[in-house]
Formats: sequence, structure tokens, C-alpha cells
Amino acid sequence: MESQNATRNPGYTGKKTKTGNRNVIVFAFFLVLSFIFWYLNSLEKDLETDIRYPVKYVDLPENKRLSDNLPPKLTLVLNGPGYSILKLKISGKTSPLEIDFSGSGIKHGYDNKSDDYYIVTSSLVQNFNSQLKAECKIVSVNPDTLFFPSGQSVNR
Repeated sequence: MESQNATRNPGYTGKKTKTGNRNVIVFAFFLVLSFIFWYLNSLEKDLETDIRYPVKYVDLPENKRLSDNLPPKLTLVLNGPGYSILKLKISGKTSPLEIDFSGSGIKHGYDNKSDDYYIVTSSLVQNFNSQLKAECKIVSVNPDTLFFPSGQSVNR
């Protein structure tokens, strides 16, 4: 087979050249470099995404107790520059957002006789934005309502 290739290509030696491998490496380098530039360009634009963020419940009145099934994290829908959102997603050291029961608008259940209370999380968005101290803003919070019966054991 080498003799046939040698007759067709007089410069063919039967060995692979290093220029072919080098071309693949150069192509892969510029492909990765173009991806990095594209990604950095997309981070400059405003994005909307969701992030799970830890919460801490503070200043619970003495006559009310927290339920054991309150979520330790809430899903925040954020809108802002991609750099700011990426920074929040990557940073592992996130201090939890505090839900202050003394000023968060605890509402009594459907009838005033029950021990059930709830907080509508949309009323906490402005407070969360000030605690987040980032360039992005919170659009909404999921779940939209936190329910807790006051007769459960304290979970602090």
C-alpha cells in the first residue's frame, strides 16, 4: 500500500506529519478561546435565573413556634447582570437571608381560631434585596407563601 501512495505522492514517506497534529491543536485552542469570549460577552447582558438560597428565621414571638417543615432554602428568581448572578451562584460562602418575624407581616390563618399562621414571601422581596447587596434584583420568591402552625416544636 505504501508503494501505491508513494507513486501517487512522490513526497509521501508513510509517516504522519506533526503539522497535522499541530493544526488540530491550534484549531482546538482558538475554538476554546472563542467560546470564552462568547461566554464573557453573554455575561454582560441582563439575565433572569433562579437560585436556591439559604434562609434563617429570627425574632419569633414567644407565643408562636416554628414548624419543623419550614424550608431551609428558598428559590429566588433573580434579574441582573450575568457577572453578578454568576458571582452569587459560584460563591459557596452565602450568608443566609433572614426572615424577621417581628416585622415580616405574620398573618393569621383563614379563621382567627386556628393556630396556623403564614407569611407571603412577596412582601419580603424588598427586605431580601437589601440583604443580598448585589447588583441583581429579586423578581420573585418560591414558595410564595410560608405556612407554619404555632403548636409545633421550636426549630431554631
